[in-house]
Amino acid sequence: MIRWFVRGVTKRRLTTKYPRHPEHAPPAFRGRAVLAGAAASSHAQADCMQACLPNALSRGPRGGLRLDATRCIACGLCVEACNDGSVVIDSGYELAARSRARLISGDQAPEADVFAERLGGAFRRSLHIRHVDTGSDGAIEQEITALLNPYYDMQRLGLFFTASPRHADVLLVTGPVTAPMEQPLRRTYEAMPEPRVVVAAGTDACSGSIWNEPEVRGGVDRVLAVDVYIPGDPPSPIALLHGLLLAAGRVQEVAPPSAPATQVSETAR
Repeated sequence: MIRWFVRGVTKRRLTTKYPRHPEHAPPAFRGRAVLAGAAASSHAQADCMQACLPNALSRGPRGGLRLDATRCIACGLCVEACNDGSVVIDSGYELAARSRARLISGDQAPEADVFAERLGGAFRRSLHIRHVDTGSDGAIEQEITALLNPYYDMQRLGLFFTASPRHADVLLVTGPVTAPMEQPLRRTYEAMPEPRVVVAAGTDACSGSIWNEPEVRGGVDRVLAVDVYIPGDPPSPIALLHGLLLAAGRVQEVAPPSAPATQVSETAR
């Protein structure tokens, strides 16, 4: 006990230098599954889709695999089932995107950056965030709480939580939207001043994930227009920082390194 106390008072506080310097995930970290570009056989595709618990994998319009990262829980079962390198796990932290379509690997063309056109640099100085849990399992709340510890220290970046929606720039929503929370979520959003941004954090908030119950509405975009999606089950604190800074217009979207070049997202101007 004394040894740890002495170490605590004599060592400098260690705070991540992200986003000024990249934060590298450990080798075994699972961010999300991505399509590696290898053409999977019809049999391998069927095995992949069957193994995917949240139905993130499906058959695309041209017969290839289609991957919805907003539904991915990074369990890795698809990688084991395919066993041909067509699906791999991305260990990166920076997963957020400005539309759900940008997180779907398929044949669609890149979307225009409506978010940048609408808000420009409105939030480059600071963000005040109102967090609303609409039915999460509590895992992502632990990651959000970690943003306030000395290592991540979100306030050094001008990111602050606020209890009042009237003082908030960002509505950070976690969990699939359950029926009892639908109206409170709408009222919170309506109480926020313009301009305002909605961030869906976590797989449940991005898509509804595995929840298919009568009392679950699904992802946040079933109720409100979402500006930034942060996939992950749960997303790490760095992934949350990346999504919030993306909402502020201070960082760019980052495509998975193993994704085909045609699936690279447009970056902020």
